[in-house]
Amino acid sequence: MTAIHRSIFFSAIERYGSLLLFLFSTAALSRLLTPGEFGVYAVINAVVAVIAASFQEFGGANYLIQKKVLSEQNIRTAFTITFCISTVIGLALFLCRDGLVWFFKQDDLRIGIAVSTLNFALTPFSVVISALFRRDMEFGKLAICSLAANAVSIAISIVLALLHYSYMAPIWGAVAGNAVLTVVLIGFYKNRRVFRPSLSEYPDVISFGLYSGGVSIINVFYNLAPQIFLARILDFAAVGLYSRAIGITQVFDRLVGQVLSPVIMPAIFAQTKAGGNLKHIYLDAVALLTAVHWPFLIFMAVMAQPIILIWLGPTWLEIVPLVRMMCIGYLSLFVACLTYPVLVAVGSVRDALVSSLISLPPSLLVIFIASFFGVQAVAASAIVTLPFQAAVAIYFVSRHLDIGWSDLFRATFKSAIVTLISSVGVILCAFMVEYGALSPIIGLGLACISAAVCWLLSMMVTEHPLLPRLQQAASGLFATPFLRFAGYAKRNSLG
Repeated sequence: MTAIHRSIFFSAIERYGSLLLFLFSTAALSRLLTPGEFGVYAVINAVVAVIAASFQEFGGANYLIQKKVLSEQNIRTAFTITFCISTVIGLALFLCRDGLVWFFKQDDLRIGIAVSTLNFALTPFSVVISALFRRDMEFGKLAICSLAANAVSIAISIVLALLHYSYMAPIWGAVAGNAVLTVVLIGFYKNRRVFRPSLSEYPDVISFGLYSGGVSIINVFYNLAPQIFLARILDFAAVGLYSRAIGITQVFDRLVGQVLSPVIMPAIFAQTKAGGNLKHIYLDAVALLTAVHWPFLIFMAVMAQPIILIWLGPTWLEIVPLVRMMCIGYLSLFVACLTYPVLVAVGSVRDALVSSLISLPPSLLVIFIASFFGVQAVAASAIVTLPFQAAVAIYFVSRHLDIGWSDLFRATFKSAIVTLISSVGVILCAFMVEYGALSPIIGLGLACISAAVCWLLSMMVTEHPLLPRLQQAASGLFATPFLRFAGYAKRNSLG
């Protein structure tokens, strides 16, 4: 296995382990918390996440990863700036919590925000150490740390929910998980000198952070703005419904996007340093991603009802149309995880910010207007806003890589055929469940089998470029333990 394959393998272990924990915790908490209680938690989480995004990129992951020659002074300066900004912002949020209570007209936010600000003292440590491990492709250590933190967070959340802590259960769980993550990461990273204060390289850190931080803030705010709008204009139950719907829609991101995202930027820099053609790398990645991204979203849209009924319970069936509309919109975001790394690789992080400034404010306006018409209108707005954002991102990437729409068509044509073929059996199963011919569990099981078989057959029929990559990765994965065993046996026989 190559370094990139090993990185993807360990990243997959972390993300899939976290996904299993997420599926379990979501099923449990959906039955222990009402939509209104979950809505309060979602709003607190949204506010904290938007504010946290304002400091994490000032010396955060992307700065440390893209730096060609990284010195200890660079790391110390990055940590110092991140920690100082985080502490100041956390304190400001704590002092301003009464203003947020007034804005949202919800007294429950006060204690929730106060507890959440504890994360601001922990996050700088985990952000910097995680970035250094990603830079060195040490995803095995990251997997151990992340899974331990997620397990603790989920266990505490569920126990507190059973003890009727309501919306505070997942908040305390998140703080506990963050504390465990920080402690374990520090335990793995032996060079404690990087936590000594220093500002010697601050011009370099801040110049990159201004653009990278701007991109992060805008994108995080855009992703969480619908929940803020719904809380202010409608009610917290609407926020709970929307948050659950978006969580289900983004399962693909947990399955694939979050597995690849930590690896993409280091891998792109490694390949370009080795003389790889960035245009070919980009189009190849588009072809591979769409072969999985599109069939999965179509499956989720078609089978939304049995998935939600089995996973979350009948209380949440109201979000079925929301999930379907969001899945349709998310089909256009097949290049989302590639845009920022590619623009950084060509030395144009500024274009990443400009792209976000062009596409996201109009999208926010559409979402804001839609929120006055209900949660379904907000979900439906994704069908308009997400393709617009994708088109803007592709335009900025094409300026640097000389990519035309014909190139994208050729890169995605086989994936479109794979999607059509793999969805035929799924649609049939959905009709049979709808008309009572199959139970939801049996229908969902048959749909999974049908989708997998048709997907593999269509990959072979179209000779999709993803198929040999899967075969290569699988052979490397299974060959490595075999070769180690063979070497061990040979040494023993010689002895």
